[in-house]
Amino acid sequence: MHEFHGIYAGLLDQYINFKQSLGYKFVDAYFTYSFFDRMTLEREETTIGITRDLADAWAKQRPNESDSTRYRRVMYLIHFSRYLCDLGYDSFVPTYPTSYKSTFIPYILTKQQINDIFKACDSIEIGSFANSQAVVIPALFRLMYGTGIRVGEAVSLLKTDVDLNNNTLIIRDSKNGKERMIPFAHSVAEACRGYRSSLPENAVYASNFFVRRNGMPCNKKHLYDWFRKVLFVAGISHGGRGNGPRLHDVRHCFSVHSLAKMAADGVDLYYSLPILSEYLGHQSLEATEKYVRLTAEMYPGLLSQANNICAYAFPEAGFTDDD
Repeated sequence: MHEFHGIYAGLLDQYINFKQSLGYKFVDAYFTYSFFDRMTLEREETTIGITRDLADAWAKQRPNESDSTRYRRVMYLIHFSRYLCDLGYDSFVPTYPTSYKSTFIPYILTKQQINDIFKACDSIEIGSFANSQAVVIPALFRLMYGTGIRVGEAVSLLKTDVDLNNNTLIIRDSKNGKERMIPFAHSVAEACRGYRSSLPENAVYASNFFVRRNGMPCNKKHLYDWFRKVLFVAGISHGGRGNGPRLHDVRHCFSVHSLAKMAADGVDLYYSLPILSEYLGHQSLEATEKYVRLTAEMYPGLLSQANNICAYAFPEAGFTDDD
C-alpha cells in the first residue's frame, strides 16, 4: 500500500500496482504521483476525474524546474488520466508540453558500417594488460547492437543475468525501472562465449558478465573512448561532440534496423511497434514511435503503411539518451 491520502488514493495505488505487475519499478512515477496527491488535497478535490483546470494547474512550470522534468510530470498525469478513462471515468487527458523538444537526431549507421565496426573490433590487439577493456569490446558491441540495450545496462549485467544456452538475458536495473527479458541471436551468443572462454581463471569468478582480464567491472567512460577508436579503424568519421556516431547510437541503429526488417518481413506496424517497445524497455509507445518516422526516412517505400499514420498519429519528437 502506498502513502496516498487524496481522492485518488485508491486509484493511484491500483494503477501503480498494475504497472509494477507489468515489470515497471515505477520509482520516479511514485514520487511524482505523491506530489500530485498532495496537490489534490490542497485543492480539496472531491470528484474523481481529472478536470482541465486541475491538469493546467499541474502542468505549470515550477521555479527552477527544467523542461524535461516538467515534461515527465505531465506525461505521468496523461498516463494516469488515460487509465481513469479506461475505467469509465470522465477524465480530461492533457496534451504533452510543446516547450520540451530535443532537436538531436541520432546517427544511424548502415548495415555495412555495422559490419565494418565488428571487423574493427575483431582486429583489436588484446595485449596482456590486465586492466584493459579491449577484451570485452568485440562481444559487448555485438550484444549492444543485437539487443538494443543501453551501455549502462550492458556493463551492469551479472553472469546470472545472461543465459548463453537459451540465448536470453535479463535487464534488472534499467533506466526506466522496468525489468525485461531479451532474446538474442546465435551469432551474439557465440561472440559472448568466445569472450568468456578467453578470460583467465581469476576473472571467470567475478560476478559481472563483462569484466576486464583482472576481473574488475568495465568503465563506461573508457568504453566510449574505445568506440571512438573502433570508428577510426573502421574508417567511419566522427562529427565531433554532439554529432556522433555515439555509442548510444548503436541502440538507435538496432531500433531502426529492427523496424525495417520487420516491415520487410511483412509485419504490420501495429504489431512491430509494441514488440520493439518491449524490447527497448520503453514506458510507452510514444517513446518508440519516433523510430517509425526515422525508419521511413532511411528506407523510403519500405514502411508504406506508415506514410498516412505518420502524418497525424506520430508527432515530431526528438531523441535523448532516455530512449
